[in-house]
Amino acid sequence: MSPTTPMSNTLKVNRLSDLLASHQLAGKRIFIRADLNVPQDDLGRITEDTRIKASIPAIKLCIEAGAAVMVTSHLGRPQEGQLKAEDSLLPVADRLAELLGCKVPLIKNWVDGGFQVNPGQVVLLENCRGNLGEKKDDDELSRKLAKLCDIYVNDAFGTAHRAEATTHGIAKYAPIACAGPLMEAELDALSHALNHPERPLIAIVAGSKVSSKLTILKSLAEKVDQLIVGGGIANTFMLAKGISIGKSLSEVDLVSEAKEIIDMMEKRGASVPIPEDVVVANELSPLARANRISVHDVAADDMILDIGPKTAAKFASLIAHAGTIVWNGPLGVFEIDQFGGGTKMLAAAIAHSPGFSIAGGGDTLAAIAKYGIEKQVGYISTGGGAFLEFLEGRTLPAVAILQERAK
Repeated sequence: MSPTTPMSNTLKVNRLSDLLASHQLAGKRIFIRADLNVPQDDLGRITEDTRIKASIPAIKLCIEAGAAVMVTSHLGRPQEGQLKAEDSLLPVADRLAELLGCKVPLIKNWVDGGFQVNPGQVVLLENCRGNLGEKKDDDELSRKLAKLCDIYVNDAFGTAHRAEATTHGIAKYAPIACAGPLMEAELDALSHALNHPERPLIAIVAGSKVSSKLTILKSLAEKVDQLIVGGGIANTFMLAKGISIGKSLSEVDLVSEAKEIIDMMEKRGASVPIPEDVVVANELSPLARANRISVHDVAADDMILDIGPKTAAKFASLIAHAGTIVWNGPLGVFEIDQFGGGTKMLAAAIAHSPGFSIAGGGDTLAAIAKYGIEKQVGYISTGGGAFLEFLEGRTLPAVAILQERAK
């Protein structure tokens, strides 16, 4: 079982928890930027409400502290200034009301104020992406939003890589700008894993293309002790080692980049462990016959669709002795069971490792759910693009402005 995230103040930002502890919320107007961008069916019914449930703690803290609470979020990709019925947060307001056990009125045309919210109450402000200037982080819009509140709370890490009016601009002008509990937890977990890790630090980066994760691979190659690669990325690294991969997915034009990463790590005494055995088939199909073979026996018409049992056991041993594990991407086509053995063993190894683990990315979350290890991963990031950009070492605008305001 992985330990819980250390809550050391690894990134200096103002925090909602600190304001609560010092009794600064009562009677205040609080503007919470949440991530309520949930999937819906054709009739507009919410099909999965994890993000709504995750937003509840921050809202409850503020209501119970006697604050007047405004919450907003984006939903989908509406055209600014022209919200359609399917872009409305109304279904989200209804679900919030159920979870909070109180009325949650939906406020339209809210930018210029004119609506009432009393201490101990909460309202949901209609889809912020409908406001002209939201995506461009318009300064005039940002100033208007800041006038609505005494305290701005960003609790939407998933949008932290975007500089928009409700994620960045408002934080410049609000009297107080702070991180909510979800943002706090995400920043603490990521900062701990990458900036203050227990060693050995192992990163698992897998996916179809090296090109989509090249910056991440290079950034991690400077920090980690082992860089485990999987999927099409691993195939490209095998080519870099002179191993034939048949008709497997790869990027031949990036073999030199893979060699550079291998060399970079070897110079610092770190490594990119290359698979010893693989699972191959002649087609990608649930009916395909899976063959476990040595990497040196891959035929011209073979497709590598998973790592083999020897490699999986080797990787599992590395993970068992890791101090910190960062996981982004399954090692094979895990959606088809005969090509999921590597990812399944990896998931089990992470679940039982005493090291601190953090996992993120859509396919990774799907693998965690499939193998039922949600409660055994130290921290599961729901940040998506923000998670990947943090791994790349990029500055996240919404985080940077909170750091600036904390000075």
